[in-house]
Amino acid sequence: MRETDLERVSAIEQATSISPWTYGTFVDCLYAGYEAWVYGRRDKIYGYGVVAVKASEAHILNICVHPDYQHQGCGRYILHHLLKISSKLGADVIFLEVRPSNYRALCLYHKFGFNEVGIRRGYYPARKGREDALLLALYLTG
Repeated sequence: MRETDLERVSAIEQATSISPWTYGTFVDCLYAGYEAWVYGRRDKIYGYGVVAVKASEAHILNICVHPDYQHQGCGRYILHHLLKISSKLGADVIFLEVRPSNYRALCLYHKFGFNEVGIRRGYYPARKGREDALLLALYLTG
């Protein structure tokens, strides 16, 4: 992901999220040195992912696929890439939060071997109030 991608990335985020990241959040991720990747073909961005890797831990901060390209394997490809990058950078374990109501994402994460390790109460803004987050983890080594 480059700064020149951020308008398109931000538009995808706005179109898909109940509580979208701002354009500035993406800028901050790039300047913080997070691993931020877009997935697409021929100047078209289908989706993106952002992961922070520090020491032996990684944390997936965002994975998103444009509504027109969902259910076509894009999310699976992005997740696989983030896992591979995290492992290359020395992470032994990777974490992420997901809404319990995001059944498709939960199924994808479970297929990759993620396990639920906790709950963050009231973590996400929701249409009515707040929604918990499930904290998932996957060990990349051993």
